[in-house]
Amino acid sequence: MGRFGELGIPMTTTGINVYSGLFRHSIDDKNRLTIPSLWRWTHSDTETFLAIPHPDGYIAVLPPARVARLLQQIAEMRLSDRDAQAVKARLFANALSFTFDKQGRFGVSADLLHHAGITKEAVLGGMGDTFNIYSPKRWDEMHQSTAGENFGDLMRRIGL
Repeated sequence: MGRFGELGIPMTTTGINVYSGLFRHSIDDKNRLTIPSLWRWTHSDTETFLAIPHPDGYIAVLPPARVARLLQQIAEMRLSDRDAQAVKARLFANALSFTFDKQGRFGVSADLLHHAGITKEAVLGGMGDTFNIYSPKRWDEMHQSTAGENFGDLMRRIGL
């Protein structure tokens, strides 16, 4: 448990998974990271998650429901659309498809850890229907950029 504590809600009354809260977890010697129990209790250890290197320097994680939506979007792309095929190739070549073990751990590839600048500790941040994995430095930078009045301005700008 990190300085922010284990805050979050696992699920709403409608049965929709909600990934909320902030967690700091260590990377073990086998490059495994633990998904917070609040986020995994409604998933079986056979469901597939997808970890994607985000262009902004962190790892975006899509849980099974979002993986299914992404695969549906991909299926609708035209084979003749060169740009769509290029994005698809790059996205899946650099992504990690994973399940987690009984303790909620999954192996993170060295490439994804390097992309996100993660060495020993990772910050897992809920995003509602997904979650992200940051290096502590990247998280602190993002947190600072959205602090105080900046956060209110951002909320207004995106219509919240």
